Amino acid sequence: MSNKRVYLFREGNATMRDLLGGKGANLAEMTNIGLPVPPGFTITTEVCNAYYAEGRKLPAGLMDAVREAVADMEKDLGKKFGDPENPLLVSVRSGSKFSMPGMMDTILNLGLNAQTITGMVKQSGNERFVYDANRRFIMMFSDVVLGVDKKEFEEIFDELKHKRGVKLDTDLTAEDLKHVCNEFLALVLTRTGEGFPADPYRQLELAIEAVFKSWNNDRAIVYRRTEKIPDEIGTAVNIQSMVFGNLGDDCGTGVAFTRDPSTGENELYGEYLMNAQGEDVVAGVRTPVPITELKAQNPKLYDEFFEIGRRLEKHYKDIQDLEFTIERGRLFMLQCRSGKRTGPAAVRIAVEMVEEGLISREEAIQRITASHLDQLLHPRLDQTGATALATGLAASPGAAVGKACFDADTAEKLGHAGEKVILVRDETNPDDVHGMLAAQGILTARGGKTSHAAVVARGFGIPCVAGCEAVHVDDKSRRLTVDGNVINEGDWITIDGSAGTLYAGSLPLIEPEISGYFGTLMSWADEFRTLRVRANADNPRDAHQAIEFGAEGIGLCRTEHMFFEADRLPIVQDMILAKSEDVRNAALSKLLVSQQQDFEGIFQAMEGRPVTIRLIDPPLHEFLPSFDDLLATVTELRIAANQTGGEAIKKVLEEKETMLRAVESMRESNPMMGLRGVRLSIIFPGIVEMQTRAIMQAAAKLTKAGQKVQPEIMIPLVGHVNELRVVQTQLESVAKTVCREQGVEVPYLFGTMIEIPRAALTADEIAEYAQFFSFGTNDLTQMTFGYSRDDAEGKFLTRYVDQKILPQNVFESIDTKGVGLLMKMAVEKGRGVRDGLKCGICGEHGGDPQSIYFCHEIGLDYVSCSPFRVPIARLAAAQAALMGKVKVTADK
Repeated sequence: MSNKRVYLFREGNATMRDLLGGKGANLAEMTNIGLPVPPGFTITTEVCNAYYAEGRKLPAGLMDAVREAVADMEKDLGKKFGDPENPLLVSVRSGSKFSMPGMMDTILNLGLNAQTITGMVKQSGNERFVYDANRRFIMMFSDVVLGVDKKEFEEIFDELKHKRGVKLDTDLTAEDLKHVCNEFLALVLTRTGEGFPADPYRQLELAIEAVFKSWNNDRAIVYRRTEKIPDEIGTAVNIQSMVFGNLGDDCGTGVAFTRDPSTGENELYGEYLMNAQGEDVVAGVRTPVPITELKAQNPKLYDEFFEIGRRLEKHYKDIQDLEFTIERGRLFMLQCRSGKRTGPAAVRIAVEMVEEGLISREEAIQRITASHLDQLLHPRLDQTGATALATGLAASPGAAVGKACFDADTAEKLGHAGEKVILVRDETNPDDVHGMLAAQGILTARGGKTSHAAVVARGFGIPCVAGCEAVHVDDKSRRLTVDGNVINEGDWITIDGSAGTLYAGSLPLIEPEISGYFGTLMSWADEFRTLRVRANADNPRDAHQAIEFGAEGIGLCRTEHMFFEADRLPIVQDMILAKSEDVRNAALSKLLVSQQQDFEGIFQAMEGRPVTIRLIDPPLHEFLPSFDDLLATVTELRIAANQTGGEAIKKVLEEKETMLRAVESMRESNPMMGLRGVRLSIIFPGIVEMQTRAIMQAAAKLTKAGQKVQPEIMIPLVGHVNELRVVQTQLESVAKTVCREQGVEVPYLFGTMIEIPRAALTADEIAEYAQFFSFGTNDLTQMTFGYSRDDAEGKFLTRYVDQKILPQNVFESIDTKGVGLLMKMAVEKGRGVRDGLKCGICGEHGGDPQSIYFCHEIGLDYVSCSPFRVPIARLAAAQAALMGKVKVTADK
């Protein structure tokens, strides 16, 4: 840790994000370019790490440095911290390198006590304002520092408003607020036994420590995991002199974005409240008004703010999220940061900033994240004939359908269990973030477009309707009412975050379309990337979808998925249970017709693009009923047969017993490592011979019709070159026979999946036969780690990641040091034997950006992923090609 622990705003700059955090660095930058920023200082992120390293203790000497910085502020402002005559009040806020809105703690109006209250009253001439500031301070400090739940303070406050017969905070008198403050202090004494600290420097020390503690609160940890923000970077603490938006009607506070963060439209977007403090806007305590109304109310002030916003956007070359306060008609800037934005907005802003000359195409590509593109693929609401129950604010775009749920814990529980839920709250707060992330959508009765719910929802691409004031949320009875309509917990509702509407029931959704700004950005990405992108698709429908999203071929067509269709499964079961080769061959002949039709449809959809078809992989028992279910059925039938002796029951029993014996004979202790893949092809060669014939006959038919086809036949689960040699030799004979029978030449390839560690280690031998490699990283990861994915993810993998035993879930991002090393080795060995060997990846990792970066690094030719991940893969491939060449904005 460096010797300097505290930086005055004038001592920092925008390049010091690692040390000062994003907020501190930007406050310093705004100060140094001459914007109206209240003076202050930043305690570095290094101090946060030292706090934890020393067992959650502030480093010795820190408060001496803090006192020196406060003295500098006092000199600048002509006020003194803790002075009863002319007191200085400060705010204490967090600020890590990456923006984490609402996840850590903030305290305003710090420095108030019995003596400074008197000075503030004299200074301001406004007793009501001072006691309003004090009740806010007591509540925030007690909640954040002393652990007294803010709900208890809110109940006292709401009860007084009810007694006075008023709805707005501003309707309470100075005497009312003085009474509230006394009630608050009494509550603190009751709950803590020690009372509220009066010494301003003691308040400041406790507040600094509380901000450091909040770095590891539950909501901050959840947010960091979701956003992949490192735990070790810590947070800075910003101490800034207070300016007051609640001094009177010529004062106010607001939050604004230099462009619309929902749509990306190039216009000032935001909200403000007069005679209010900042938390009133972001917490949704009062419903704010659009920033455009400030233009009518005070044109000069609006123009000043507009120009500052434009200046900051050009300075940072990105959309800015701005917090401001108006005190006695004077504008002060409290924060600027790169604005959180929706996926559609992010793409539009990036494209338009290129057109405006602010950034390059390369920078535009690097600014878009996978989650941004994912949001573009959200469905929208088909509103034909639907009548909205209520209308609120369109806070985060996209439509969502789910069961109404009234608390975050229940939403998380149901969401993780696979239920679709809409989190319904009067207003959300940072403690709700885990439930928000698990929900399909969010509905709040209060709050505006810059409320906590709106900001978090937009950041994560969750549809949100905020400030739906016609809705009354009853947490205790777990229901909402609107105009006499009652929605109970568990009832289906639909929200449209693009229109701000709420509907009863589950309404149909329309799939998204890709065009415009998205198409422009994708065309730029395609110019820069070298990795090709294919899709995993098992039918013509998925193939068409893949093409629409820009896929350049199919990297994995799983033939066994075709066997599970209702009209095919009985035939497959007949083939498996056949007692003679004639019966088995008859079943295979029926399947041949169906399989050929499948492949014809896929080849037609792909219009000459390469199609990699994996021959049957799973063990045969997967096509038969469950052993446990069959055993239960047979037991019940035996009992019934003994009781009734009916011939019909006996016949059914005989059929089920035959099936049970077959299933039992195929049971394996570890099916994943049993009779499947290439092993099954060796023991039951007729199945893959039929599949190869179907592939080649379909290809030959289309070739005769003048359509180009590129079939790539993939033999799975090879661990030894002799397995591949036996099966590939057999199937090449089938392929040649078909070409000879049909009188056409089809440009086919035979290859294998590299999904067993031994295959990677002996890839040079395997490449003597295989004409391409496709890495099946799901199985390769399982076999390298010795994990069963289904068991690992449910039982211990999450804990491994939490405890940093593993850096991430290895089934989501490739383990580059282990699995990745095997991949790299296989590529090098294979190409050492077969020059230009085509290598790709077809596991789920093929749609993960971090894994795609690695695939680019080791020189794969393509990645393959689900159709809806294709745009993300195209973007990630471009980002991989540009990595290290383009400076990327640090803000998340």
